[in-house]
Amino acid sequence: MTQGRSEPVGGERRSLSRRSVLATMGALPVLTATTPAVGASRAAAVTAAAAAVIDASAQRQTIRGFGGMTHTAWIGDLTAAQRDTAFGTGEGRLGFSVLRMPVPENQSDWGRDLATARRATELGAAVIASPWNPPARMVETFVRGSQTDARRLRYDMYGAYAQHLNDFTAYLRNNGVNLYGISVQNEPDYAHDWTWWTPAEMVRFLRENAGSIGTRVIAPESFQYLKNMSDPILNDSAALANVDIIGAHLYGTSFANFPYPLFKQKGAGKELWMTEVYYPNSSDSADLWPQALDVGEHIHRAMVDAEFQAYIWWYIRRGYGPMREDGQISKRGANMAHFARFVRPGYVRIEATANPASNVYVSAYRGGSTVVVVAVNKGTSAVSQQFTLRNGTASRVSSWLTDASRNVASQGTTGVSNGSFTVTLPARSVMTFVTA
Repeated sequence: MTQGRSEPVGGERRSLSRRSVLATMGALPVLTATTPAVGASRAAAVTAAAAAVIDASAQRQTIRGFGGMTHTAWIGDLTAAQRDTAFGTGEGRLGFSVLRMPVPENQSDWGRDLATARRATELGAAVIASPWNPPARMVETFVRGSQTDARRLRYDMYGAYAQHLNDFTAYLRNNGVNLYGISVQNEPDYAHDWTWWTPAEMVRFLRENAGSIGTRVIAPESFQYLKNMSDPILNDSAALANVDIIGAHLYGTSFANFPYPLFKQKGAGKELWMTEVYYPNSSDSADLWPQALDVGEHIHRAMVDAEFQAYIWWYIRRGYGPMREDGQISKRGANMAHFARFVRPGYVRIEATANPASNVYVSAYRGGSTVVVVAVNKGTSAVSQQFTLRNGTASRVSSWLTDASRNVASQGTTGVSNGSFTVTLPARSVMTFVTA
C-alpha cells in the first residue's frame, strides 16, 4: 500500500494506476450447496446439484489463518472493542487469527501498533510484520526509467538492514509479541512510493543476510503474485534455505495465475501465504450485496486453486473492509468470518468437489475429527445440495448463513445419515457447516 499520500474518505491510498491493475477476474466453474436453513425462506425455484464428495483423508495444505492489517500511522488504531471484534471467535466476531503490521523505519515509531498486536496475541492470533522502507541512512536514490528519485537499499547496508529487522523483532518480543514472521519488503516490484528491490537483489539478501534473522522470513510479497519475483528464490537453494514463507499479494491477479506449480515442485517445508489484498475494489461499500459474495469466491479460489495457507486483508477497519468505520462487521467481513471463525489455525484443507453446480463454490477443512465445509452460492436460484463425507464420521452438522439480511446467522443443526446430508443453499448466500 502507498504511504504518505492523502486518502479520500472511504477511498484507498493506491494510485489510480494501481487501481487500473484490478482487472476483472476470469470466471471459473462454481459449486452449489443449499441448506434448508432454520428460519431461511427457500427460493421459489430450487436447482438440484451433483453430490459434493468430501474426503477427510485426502489432505492438502495446513491453514495458518485469516486476518488483516493494522496501520495506525495511516488510518488510526483499532479501539479495544474493535480488536475484540476482529480477533474474537464468538458470535458477532470476525474470528481473525492473523495480524499484519508495518515495520516503521524509525525506532521511535515502533510502539505505534503495539496495543493491537498485543491484544491479537492474547486472543491467539499470529502476528507478522512488513517494512515499506529501511532506515533513511541505509537508502540511496537511483534512476529507474522516468523515476529519478527511486529508492533502494545500499548494498553495503544489507547486514545492517538484517539487524534492523532483528531489532524490531526483539522489541516486539520484549513487549509481549512474538512475531510469527517478518518480511524483507512490502511489494518490492510496485515501489514508486517506497523501496524497490530487483529479483536479483532479493535473492542476494536472502542468500547472504536473511539467515541471521531470528524469526521466520517472508519474501517476496509481489503486489500481483508475479512469479518473476518468487521463481528466482525457489530456483536458488541458498536463498530458499533462508526463507520460510513465500508471500504474495493478489491485486489484479487472475484466477488462472493462482496455481504455482514451481512452489509445489521446490517449496517443500516452506509455507505459502497471501499477505495482502482488498477485493474486488476499494471504492465500493463493503456492504453492497450480492457484490460482497465476490470475497467469498476469492477466498475459495485462494484456498483451493492457489492453495495458500493464509489470507490477509488490507485494512481491517475501512469502508471497503471487513469491519466498517463504526466497528460493525460488513458484508465482506461476514464472508471472511465464514472461513476465519470456523477454519482455525492448524486445520488442514481436505479434498472436496469444488463445483457441484454452476455458481457454487465448496471447500472443506479438517481439525481433528471436526470437518468444516464452506459453500458459496453466487447464483440467483437456491440449490439443493447433498454432501457426502468419506473417511470421516459425523452424526449432525451445525450451520451458519449470510445473505442479504443476515450475517453469519446460526441456522441450527441438520442430521447426517450414512455419511450424507442434504441442505438448501439459498440464492446469493454463503454457508458454513461444522460436523459433530
